This record gives sequence, C-alpha cells and structure tokens, in this order.
Amino acid sequence: MKERARVPVFEIMATSPVTVSPGERVDRVAALMRAKDIGSVIAVEDGQPVGIVTERDLVTKVTAENRVPSSILVKDVMSAPVVSVTPDTEVIEAAKHMSERGFRRLAVVKDGQLMGIITENDILRVWPNLIEITREQARAGLLDGDLRLEGHCESCGLQSTDLALDEGLWKCPDCRGR
Repeated sequence: MKERARVPVFEIMATSPVTVSPGERVDRVAALMRAKDIGSVIAVEDGQPVGIVTERDLVTKVTAENRVPSSILVKDVMSAPVVSVTPDTEVIEAAKHMSERGFRRLAVVKDGQLMGIITENDILRVWPNLIEITREQARAGLLDGDLRLEGHCESCGLQSTDLALDEGLWKCPDCRGR
C-alpha cells in the first residue's frame, strides 16, 4: 500500500512575516503594507501573535468609517485572536480552515511563538486547484472533514472523481474501508 505524500505548512509558508506592535499607528501600518506590497501584518507582543491587520480591516474599520488613520492604533482595528495552524499542519487542512472561515491567510504558530504565515497564494503555487475546491465545498456545506478530490487512488491507482481520505490515503469509493 502506498503512503500518501504529505505537504506540511512549514514547507511553503513565508518564514518572515511582517509584524508590528499593537500600539503602532494605523497610518504607519498602511504605509508599511504598501511599501512591502503585502495584504496583512501580524500584531505581536513578546513574540506571540495577538492580532492581524488586513487590507479589509483598514477599509472597513478605518476608511469606511471616515476615521483618521494617524489617530488609530493597530489594537483598535486588528482582528483578534489570531487564527493559526502549526508548522506541521498539512497544507490541505490549512486550506480547509481558510475556506471554512473565509480567510486568505493564517498565522503559523508553534508553542505560542510566531513561526510564519501561509496565504492562499502560497497554496496556489504548489496546489493550484485546492483553494477553488475547498471554497466550493465550503459553499456547499461539505467541509465537515469529508474533503473529496479528483485524481488517482493511492490504493489501486485508478482515476477517480471521488477520492476521500481513508486510513491516511486518498482512496476511490471501491477501495475505501478495505
């Protein structure tokens, strides 16, 4: 029986996410995001992620409310607590978490310490169809741990449009349970 190839998050995550203090001013964070061409920063205290500020946070919590960015602190607009995965989480599980929650990025945390960040774009580079598949399944209410994919059965090797995880392998309906 073949072992399924596993891709842990640490193999594709960005290991140097841009971080800021929760006490930083929002105008400075927006300028930093523009300068680095990124869509988010992680608020960190003592190496531990306490929140995340995304472009969406800036639009909905600052601009749309006609607030003055230089008078607002990160802690006032960040999304908290940070939703995270561990470095050993499989990429497919990270994609499922993103799709279930409608997120485009997750912090990668080990023992409370920020290790990196994984984004949809990171996943798309190594598994182009996974985000689309998990989004569709989330919309259909099918992401209850029963992710289905199309490909070759890792037990019999035949092509299937209904692969599901069974005993750690992607198996077709005929091979599942045996």
